[in-house]
This record gives sequence, C-alpha cells and structure tokens, in this order.
Amino acid sequence: MNAIDKIPAANDTAGDTDFANAWRGFIGSIPDAEIRGAKGHVVWSMKDYAFLETDEPAPTVHPNLWRQGRLNNAHGLFKVSERIYQVRGFDIANVSFIEGDTGVIVIDPLTVAETAEAAIKLYRAHRGNRPVTALIYTHSHADHFGGARGVLDEQDAIARRVPIIAPHGFMWHTVSENVLGGNAMLRRGMFQSGAMLPRNACGQVDCGIGKGAPLGTMTLIPPTMSIEKEVETHVIDGVEIIFHLALESEAPSEMFMHFPGLRALNTAEIGVQTLHNLCPLRGAQVRDARLWSRYLDEALDRYAPTADVVFAQHNWPTWGNENIRLFLRQQRDLYKHLHDQTLRLMNRGMTGVEVAEVMQLPPSLADTWANKGFYGTISHNVKAIVQRYLGWYDGNPAHLHLLPPEKSGPRYVEYMGGADALLERARKDFERGEYRWVAEVSNHLVFADPANAAARALCADALEQLGFAAESSTWRNAYLLGAQELRKGVPQIRRSHVSRDLVSVLPLELLLDSFAVRLDAEQARDLQMDVEWFNPETDERWAMHIENATMTYLPGACRGEAGARVSMNRAALTELQMDRAGLPAAFERLVAQGTIGVEGDAAGVQRLLGMLEELDVMFNVVEP
Repeated sequence: MNAIDKIPAANDTAGDTDFANAWRGFIGSIPDAEIRGAKGHVVWSMKDYAFLETDEPAPTVHPNLWRQGRLNNAHGLFKVSERIYQVRGFDIANVSFIEGDTGVIVIDPLTVAETAEAAIKLYRAHRGNRPVTALIYTHSHADHFGGARGVLDEQDAIARRVPIIAPHGFMWHTVSENVLGGNAMLRRGMFQSGAMLPRNACGQVDCGIGKGAPLGTMTLIPPTMSIEKEVETHVIDGVEIIFHLALESEAPSEMFMHFPGLRALNTAEIGVQTLHNLCPLRGAQVRDARLWSRYLDEALDRYAPTADVVFAQHNWPTWGNENIRLFLRQQRDLYKHLHDQTLRLMNRGMTGVEVAEVMQLPPSLADTWANKGFYGTISHNVKAIVQRYLGWYDGNPAHLHLLPPEKSGPRYVEYMGGADALLERARKDFERGEYRWVAEVSNHLVFADPANAAARALCADALEQLGFAAESSTWRNAYLLGAQELRKGVPQIRRSHVSRDLVSVLPLELLLDSFAVRLDAEQARDLQMDVEWFNPETDERWAMHIENATMTYLPGACRGEAGARVSMNRAALTELQMDRAGLPAAFERLVAQGTIGVEGDAAGVQRLLGMLEELDVMFNVVEP
C-alpha cells in the first residue's frame, strides 16, 4: 500500500490540526517505506504499523500514544514550503532538503546509509537529480549523522569542496558518547526504543519522536566547517542561513537555524511535537532545562517574527506565524516550568522521587498535544533536573549505602515471609491494579531466585500492564521489553556498540580513554608499564603509564624510558578495534603484517590488551 492510500479520511480526524499538518505537502512515497540492505535484509519498514490505521485505540495502548503513533505513521516526501522539503517516516528522524541555486543542501542524513540513500532517491525522483551542495549536522546524535554516506560520497565531496557543517564540539561529543559509554547505552537503548518487541498493539507502537531505529550501516563523514560563534550567518549555495548554537541542550553539541529569505525556522531537536528527554532512559549527561528554554526563547524573539513555518528533525512542521509563536512559547515554558518548579520543591527538601510524584503542569501547558510526554515524561525529567543539581544521593543516610538488588532481594523475600507468602500478597495486589508495587516487590523475588517461574511471570504481568497504560512510548517500550525478557530470557546476540566510521575518526586520546575504562583492575594489579602511542597521519603522540591498576596518559612522548612504542595510522586503529577476534589477536596479526609498528616489548603490549574486557551488549537488566 502506498502512503497516499494511508492518508486519514477527513471524517476520522475532523478538526485535528496535527493530522492535517502531518500530511500537508505530501508528494509521494514508496510502498510501506520498505528499505532493504545490500544483502536483502529489511533495514526499515512501516508495514508492521498498519494496525495503527484506525481511529479506535486498542485497549492495550494509551489513547494519546495511539494518536501519536498514527501521526508518526505518515511517510514519504513532503513539501514544507518553497524550496524546503522533508522525507519523514523513513527513519526515526527526518532528513530535510533545502534547494539552493545549484543543488540541494541536506540537513541531518538520518541514522544509517540505507535509509538516507532511499530518502534522497525519493527526493530526486520528484525534484530532479540535484547534486548535494552542503551537508549539515544539527547535533551529535547518531540519528542525525549516521546516514551521511547514503547522501554523499566523501571523495566527491572533497573534489567539489562540499561543506560539511556541524556545531562546535560535534566530533568530540559524537565519538565520546558512542565509544566510552556506548555499550551500556546500546543495551539500555533497546528498552527505550523497544527494538526487540513485535510491532503490534501489545508491543512497540512508536517512539514518540518517530517509529523506531533502523537496522543498517551507521556512517560518518567528518565536518569540514564548524560553527563556533553563538550566532553565525553564512550563504550556502545561494541560501542565507543563520546558525544559532544551542550547546548543552538536547545534545551537548547542537544548533538550530533560521532561513530569513525562505521565512523558515528549523528547531533541530529542541522544539518537537512532544515533551523531550532531559535524561533519556538509555542514559546520557543530564541536559540543562534552563538553557533549553532560553534557546527556545531566543528563537521566539529573534526568528519567529520572520517565520511562516517551523520545522524540526523529528515529527511534523507547524505553519502560520501565530501558530509558530504559540508553539515556541509553550515549548519554552514547558522546560522552564519543569526546571523552576523542580528547584522550588527541591529547595523545600523534597527528593527527585517525591517531586516527580506531585509535579503537574498548569492546564495551559498540559492540555497542549506537543507538550505531552510521548518521549520524555514529567516524572523522569524532574528526577533528571534534581540529578543535575544534587547528584544521585537523596540526602537520606538510610539510602547512602544501600545493598545491591542481588543482596537485598533475598532479605526482602525473607522479611515478607518467604517466596510463597510474597507471591500470594502480590497476586492480590495485582488483582487490585497495584501494578507499580507488584512490579517492585516481585522483582525482589526475581533477584533472590531468578529461576522462580511464578515470580518471573507475575513481575512480567505487572510490567506489561504498566506498559499498556503508559502514555510515554519510551516507558511503554521499557516495561514491555522487561516483561518479554522475563518470559523468554535475554536474546544471545553479538553486536558492536560502535560503527566502523566512528572508530575510523577516533583520536588517540579517546582510544586510550576506551582502553582505560575496560582495564580489568584485578588483572592489572601488579602491572607497571609505559607505552608510547603514535599516529603518523595526525602526528598525535601520547604517553601511557600503567600503575596501581590504573591507566593514565599525557600528550607527547614518554618522559622516561618507554617499554614499547606503538605506531599506527587510522586504518590500523580501525582494524584493531573492529576485529571480532578481540584486541590481543588483532594486535598480533596487525604487527605481523607490518600494519602496526612496535619498538620494544610487543608481547607486553599484547598482554596489556588482553587485560581489557571484551564488552557484551546483552547484559542482564531485569534479573541478576
């Protein structure tokens, strides 16, 4: 079925401006937006979301989330305004196309090369074979840069001097987030996105800002131009663009843009059609709600007066100057209200959990669809704000040194009279609909006895009911994936948390950072060693010192005698990191080939690499 066949009938969305906006400017799509990889596997498809094509929500999905899921089902090429087009519904994010004098400027080339290639192919099928004359990354999250090689060939870009533009700090934050904490983030992200859930009314229905993550090839072409000043104006292929930095907002490196000649404002990801995350469930540095609100206020003050449309890199645009001003005011006040009221209650002595339980938005904000918690929630955003200011500790000394779940679980079960008594009480609470409590207490039993089938089943049932009732897509996905893993176990898959392109641009400092956080301290307890690392392509040189089961490093040559000197270029660094045989075997092979040069104790370096833990992304979450 083509997307044109899926446009909601007027009578089932009568008076709903969002449905009109979601389909406004529709030009065309491909059947079910189905995109396949080089080997024929499905990278992306909207086919399984056909169950959402009805007004009546399923009883297993929150009605508001059902509506958001239907809105995000729109896919294809859309005209935003004169010279501005978007492909939406081909990925969790949108790719935007700005037609210049000689070609097309691409903003945010999606998550993977396959979806990006399909998107630009669709654009060109309707708008002509325009060359890419600039590539812009709005921020340092993978769904906004990972498809770069799907829209642009790097060598062609170099030959034609195509600018690749990104905000200040883009490369560092892009690589550091995906490498240092990437393994844990990838696993936790599975719960946030519901990646392994079936697409149906009892499974994954949406991600709030889009449908879900594609399964393709993440790439990256490094920027050639960085926006360094708070506000910079550039003319790109005949199009005037005002770049405005929004650092430490939705991403540590982010910017939004105004196109004065086109009377259009792009809010990147600081203004979308849902309450966003101040700290996503996958984990990240806590974002600054105060600054986030300030950037929206600056957009409202400086650019809204000369804008007829505001479009973002997720969801659908808003048209009309009055509507734009209202949208920006409500988004601005949403984040500022959460920030200020959280701090007010925090300064009265309330903890994050306590503030989250009582925090409510005023009706003027709460009744706005774009402020509802389809992605972030009031509850976990409030806790994030408290975390940003006060950290993890809630101030109660009884919580200062809590036992971990593996140790506290058996104690809770014992105090409750044993497994049978706990289950009996919990089942009665389940029948009363006390699912939050049942999930908590039954999970203690799961941690006390992971083999207890009755405990796993009851905990799964409670999590499932919480998922069915959740307005937030991320909460729904987390609850339902937790239930699925309690019933079926953790899938055994091997998957790297970093892509080849990200590794290929890794500076030596970040490589050593990644080594340091993987060092097995027990194995390295008696190790004392100095290693000098050198990349002849970038002229980077770092002196590593291992002592006290700790790895430290400083730029430059070793101050004393190095036990070994290792020389490798970017290609060798990439092969070392990506080899599935593991670091020690890869190092031995590359040294034997002459790809990596070693002076001194090569065997010692290999032993050191053997002390670095191999990361398994499928670690347990809802059980020990």
